[in-house]
Amino acid sequence: MAAFFMRGTIETKIPKPIFLLASGHFCVDLYSSMLAAFLPFLQDKLGLSLSQAGMLAGVLVLSSSLAQPIYGLLSDRFQSKLFVVLGPALAGVFISCLGLAPGVKTLFVLLLVAGVGVASYHPQGAALTHSVSRKNHAFNMSLYVTAGTIGFALGPIYIAAIIQLLGLSSTYWAAIPGLLVTLLLYLYGPSPAAFQSHHTVSLRQQVQGLVRPLMVLYGLVVIRSIAYSGISSFLPLYYTQDGYSAYRANQFLSIFLFAGGAAGLAGGWLADRYSGKRMLAFSFIASLPLFLGFLITDGLWSVVLSSVGSAVLLFSSPLNIVMAQKLVPRAASTVAALTMGFAWGTAGLFIPLVGRSIESFGFHFTFTLLVLLTLPGFVLSLFLPADDGLGRHVGPAVRAESEAR
Repeated sequence: MAAFFMRGTIETKIPKPIFLLASGHFCVDLYSSMLAAFLPFLQDKLGLSLSQAGMLAGVLVLSSSLAQPIYGLLSDRFQSKLFVVLGPALAGVFISCLGLAPGVKTLFVLLLVAGVGVASYHPQGAALTHSVSRKNHAFNMSLYVTAGTIGFALGPIYIAAIIQLLGLSSTYWAAIPGLLVTLLLYLYGPSPAAFQSHHTVSLRQQVQGLVRPLMVLYGLVVIRSIAYSGISSFLPLYYTQDGYSAYRANQFLSIFLFAGGAAGLAGGWLADRYSGKRMLAFSFIASLPLFLGFLITDGLWSVVLSSVGSAVLLFSSPLNIVMAQKLVPRAASTVAALTMGFAWGTAGLFIPLVGRSIESFGFHFTFTLLVLLTLPGFVLSLFLPADDGLGRHVGPAVRAESEAR
């Protein structure tokens, strides 16, 4: 990939395997965000109730996010690259076929299998990104994370264009990118077996003495995800209540999502040079006044402040994954699943409560509560172990293994 970032006279080239893994992440997250765009069309076709729509979203969250630790454990155990190879194809084919579903039961099955593709890809994709990155771990991880964020932002736009051009019964054409990326990953993607250690250390031994920092990292992702997802899920409705059209409100949402995704790239580049702990703390505390400014302004200033707040909050998102993998390098898939999908899935369970709060107390009160979550996030980040450029701490079992070499 012809992309270079300079620091003085040092040139950092993005490895081709990182580009492939980031492309796969782009695809699986592209498909995982399509359900919301499908629902209005499926509601007209199948007469879905709001409770059924909520249950469909719940199935996808359960299958694609909360199940990720299971696939992380399986990936670390079997060391087969099929977890990343099949992920884009499964997600692409089964999500894209939602338009063909003759009934609600079929929708549940399609979403369940599509979620398997999403869940299986994330842990091993992050682990392989870590393994391939002999240097600049955080920057390469930020490429991986940012690609997924951008894919997530584009998913609704992509499938809406397919439906408009070809009709609901032809949405299966949307699966083409996923199938192509699966083929490329099969032919050229890295295999975890190439990075497998000959030393066997149980997961319990690896996390010995590290439960506290791992739980802190997990908690930080949950807090960030509740705040970010809570705002982004209802941002179009917030703007339409202010008098903007649905089209304009969705444009504002796209700006919000893209700002957060692009910032992750810069955050990864900085994290290879500065303290990950300090950057996490900064992202939480610095985003607070920006989001508060978004809530007390309107028009262009509101859009700008919300987008900059999104960028500041999410620029540290790759750090949680990298720091966890630094702590437990032999279980990179498992800890990536803990600090990615499982944490996001846990946060997703709070979104219905956000909706109820908006119905009862209004947008400004509810969004203010979400924004104020950055304060406990800041305090929690202070409990991370001190680090030097993303930390050198590993579990005692892994440390003993390294010293024995």
